[in-house]
Parts: sequence; C-alpha cells; structure tokens
Amino acid sequence: MISITTKSPYAVLALAELARSGGGAPVPIAELARRRDVPAQFLEQLFAALRRAGVLRSQRGVKGGYAFAREPSQVTVLEVVELLDGPFGQGAVGVFAEAAEAARGVLAGTTIADVVEREARDAGASMYYI
Repeated sequence: MISITTKSPYAVLALAELARSGGGAPVPIAELARRRDVPAQFLEQLFAALRRAGVLRSQRGVKGGYAFAREPSQVTVLEVVELLDGPFGQGAVGVFAEAAEAARGVLAGTTIADVVEREARDAGASMYYI
C-alpha cells in the first residue's frame, strides 16, 4: 500500500543536512541529529541501513562520521523511502495505484540535492528586509 513511516522524512532531513554541511568530509551523526532535531540513536539506525545499501559511507575514529558514497544529486528521495520503508505503492489498486504512481514520480524526480536547494530557496523566501 502507500505508506511512509517517520523513518524516511527524518532520513531525508538528515541527508539534506549532510549534503549541506559535509563537503565530502565525514560529519558526526550526533551533529546531524542535533541540527535537525532527530534522535541520534534513531538516526544511527537509519544511516546504518543507508550505508549498507551504498548510499553513505562511514568513518570511525576522532574524525569519524558519515559522508555520501554517491553524489547527493544521484540519490533520489524514492530510493531512500524504499530502502527504509519498503516498496512504495506495491499492492495498491484502483485510484490508490494511480496516487501511488503519481507520488512515485515526484519522489523519483527529487534528489537530496534538490531537497537542499528547495530548503535554501524556502529559507530565502521567508526572509524579509526593512
């Protein structure tokens, strides 16, 4: 059916933060969790799954943390959703199948880099000057 748990939105938020601040260098999970107000242990579980799938890479030690294994522009939101929540829209019928296909199109056409760009644009739109 069509379901997205809290895993996917939290992961996308944290991945956007990683893309925004990482610059290729590993970023500690605690820092990402703090910046996006996500429980660190929960985020660790999500990032472990994304690491096993080849989306992220991790580094241990003092300068450890997570970084992208692929460019953020190559990681779609649909990929994250399906890695964490399973196949999106599978088993949907009728109007729900149509809705799932439309949502799949949006999620497949949106990358983590797009999410970062959208957040920056939205932050600029909320600014006002006197």
